[in-house]
Amino acid sequence: MIFIFHLLDKPGAGELRQRIRPQHKDYLGAVADRIAFAGPLLADDGQTMVGSLLAIDFADREAARAWLAEEPFTKAGVYAGSSVHAFANLWPQKTGFPST
Repeated sequence: MIFIFHLLDKPGAGELRQRIRPQHKDYLGAVADRIAFAGPLLADDGQTMVGSLLAIDFADREAARAWLAEEPFTKAGVYAGSSVHAFANLWPQKTGFPST
């Protein structure tokens, strides 16, 4: 089942986020074949990262929460808050959107 991770950064966590980002990307790489989509949430300037939105397939909520507990941004204290929800993808994905 796909789980959505809605993760919001602590105020002023930008420098910490940038420092931990390589480990975060490596950790995501370990589940790359199960990622429906993933990326940073951005401030209104379209540049400043303020959180993360991830959609990843896990067997159950317990596995999703266990994965999040070991996620580098979580362990480093980047996030002020997090929520994890089961998700049913009922709309076909569009192609051709720009990615960064």
